[in-house]
Amino acid sequence: MEFLEQRREHALALFRIIIGLLFVFHGVQKLSKGVEILSWPSGPAAIIELIGGGLILIGLWTRWAALLSSGAMAYAYFVVHQPRALLPIENGGELAAIYSWAFLLLAFTGAGAWSIDALRKAPKKSLTSA
Repeated sequence: MEFLEQRREHALALFRIIIGLLFVFHGVQKLSKGVEILSWPSGPAAIIELIGGGLILIGLWTRWAALLSSGAMAYAYFVVHQPRALLPIENGGELAAIYSWAFLLLAFTGAGAWSIDALRKAPKKSLTSA
């Protein structure tokens, strides 16, 4: 288990990067299909997917971007999918539910390694000290 524990931050970073990239793809797909940015709810959802996914991907303001993205996917699930049927497997909302929980996890854990957030928290080294 020590082997896995030592790689926790890097596993979290890979999780964040892949989830962010996939979310960006959803935003690009919606916008390339001609979704109007001002049409509710698909326009704002596409913008959140594109920008939120991009921020999560690079690890900048990760907790805030993940919290907003989680809320957007919860909205998508409960407003768009859930009225069709009770269970996600029946209503086509599995992906929205998974994204919502994945982003909620990132809101609590933060970006992990390989992120701009981590670089911003790193102690500054002075060039004058020797």
